[in-house]
Amino acid sequence: MKQSERPASRRRWPAAEDVVDVFVYVVVLNLAAEYFPQVVTESFSVSILTAVMLKLVLEVVLRVKNRVKARRRRASGMAGRVIGGLSLWVVLAGSKFVVLTLEDLLFGDLVELGGFFAVTGLILVLMLAREGTRRLLAPDRG
Repeated sequence: MKQSERPASRRRWPAAEDVVDVFVYVVVLNLAAEYFPQVVTESFSVSILTAVMLKLVLEVVLRVKNRVKARRRRASGMAGRVIGGLSLWVVLAGSKFVVLTLEDLLFGDLVELGGFFAVTGLILVLMLAREGTRRLLAPDRG
């Protein structure tokens, strides 16, 4: 089956933007390891695997976050909006602990991403770099 004949609902994975995201994450992760002593990757190969892990985790977190935000918008009462806001906070804060736990389970002493605040900063920079790169490479940029 040719790609043009595939159903629209089936997305090829990894898509080009997913690969670019991983490359961007590798660059950011290695720059963080170079300039911040609390971020450590033992080798370039391990940093690539860490970037893939971060890509997968952040994709799941973004999907969950978007679902929670959509539910919060649909909430009719104040209680629903408050619960939605708390749920969003749990997802965003909890994701950092998921990243730290997975990093420890998968890589042990080969990778150290720092503590909660270091990971929060790293993830913010990853997301900004991802968005900046996507805008830079967007076909309709002109």
